[in-house]
Amino acid sequence: MKPEKQTLHYSGRVVSLSTDEVVLPNGHRAVLEVVHHPGGAAVAALDESNRVCLLRQYRYVADGWLWELPAGKLEPHEPPLATAQRELIEECGYEAREWWHIASMDPTIGYSDEVIHLYGAKDLVHVGAKLDVGEHLECFAAKFDDALEWVHQGIISDSKTTFALLWWRQWGRFPSR
Repeated sequence: MKPEKQTLHYSGRVVSLSTDEVVLPNGHRAVLEVVHHPGGAAVAALDESNRVCLLRQYRYVADGWLWELPAGKLEPHEPPLATAQRELIEECGYEAREWWHIASMDPTIGYSDEVIHLYGAKDLVHVGAKLDVGEHLECFAAKFDDALEWVHQGIISDSKTTFALLWWRQWGRFPSR
């Protein structure tokens, strides 16, 4: 659905904010606040011992350290898989020989158009991390069962990470391509 009228209120480095005048499927008119985000990609990378690469990353907005999968913002005209591959190298220092798409998710559908594309990867080769300026994180290889327990305990609360780990628990494997 395209808005009848869109008013841009803010445009920043990562997000923009608009109010969109729309006609809803039931015919009612509404003015909605929308945060526009280019989207992102994340990767659940598994080593030969089925340990998952997790980041312990400082997040200002959360006022602390969070556990997450390697992930990042899509750059203009960058395919989501290329983003996931880039972030695995930058944040954890690994390349993977095998990749597959898990799912795409809408993490904040009530007010944002952001989509996060989730990938699985295995057959890892260490090439050395290349952190972006300003990134404060540590990469760990956690046993899958430990990571899943951290979800149940609320230690891992990040939605993309929780989604990917629970997907694994439900189906016992990530889907193949």
